[in-house]
Amino acid sequence: MNINLFIFINKLCIFFAITISCFPPSNFTVKQAAYVDTYCWDSLMHHEFDTNGNFEERSLWVHKMFPYSLLMMSMMMYLPALIWKFLAMPSLGSDLLFIIDELDKSYNRSVRLGRAKWAGILCFGRSSICLLKRYFEYPLLERYMQCKHGSYFLVSMLFLRGFLLLTFMSASCLYLVYFHLSAFMQDEFNCFVRTGLLREQAWVPELVQCKMTSQLVFQVISVANGAVYVLLAPVVIFSLLRLFCWDTSFLSLYEVLPALGLISGQKLGCPLNDLNVLLLFLRANVTQLHSYGRLRALVKKNFF
Repeated sequence: MNINLFIFINKLCIFFAITISCFPPSNFTVKQAAYVDTYCWDSLMHHEFDTNGNFEERSLWVHKMFPYSLLMMSMMMYLPALIWKFLAMPSLGSDLLFIIDELDKSYNRSVRLGRAKWAGILCFGRSSICLLKRYFEYPLLERYMQCKHGSYFLVSMLFLRGFLLLTFMSASCLYLVYFHLSAFMQDEFNCFVRTGLLREQAWVPELVQCKMTSQLVFQVISVANGAVYVLLAPVVIFSLLRLFCWDTSFLSLYEVLPALGLISGQKLGCPLNDLNVLLLFLRANVTQLHSYGRLRALVKKNFF
């Protein structure tokens, strides 16, 4: 689940941070107009009079923090990937390399045994038994898979990654909904500038109208982020649900090989273990198995 593109986009939004442009009276000097822009951006409060003539104000600080919120959401979404990469990937990679190598070796040993049989080298009696023992005396792969059947490190890391992703995506979607409903559709506001030393200056207007710039950019980014998170949630849930059922159809193809009884005759029990995780990743990386295509073609042609 690669989200680097969205992390880059969200970081890029920092450089397009929302700014404001105020419209002071025409009698203001350039420095006074700059002061109004700076003050209104620092306060970022919307002031207005209600129907009864009462003075009301509403904070718009959510606009100022929104670019940095996007960056924070990107960092949170990348955290599960970092945990998986540095804690689980080394173990998973070594396990997959070992299993792939042993499966290919088992296929090659079976091919050599079949060639020896058809060449007449293998005969009935003690020589046959000795040759079989030489090829299959140490079922290392089978014992390794049985060991992984009782291990729960990889499956726990997968659940942790999925739980963090769902939590962060839900929190991000709720924040985006709150942002849009609270103040995101308001790109203009009235700034109260008659404060401090200017409180008694009659020539200074009470309210100055200001407008936020770059608002459309963040509207598009927020909608895109929310849409991606909503679409990713079923994918994450499906990947977690797959851990609750065994996927033995891939490895069952190798059951035709002599003395490679990894699954047959065994009660696999609960699928929530590292063996099931390895089987899922083996299916996803089936192109790395050189023997899989050959063995599949032989089975289809009933050579075994």
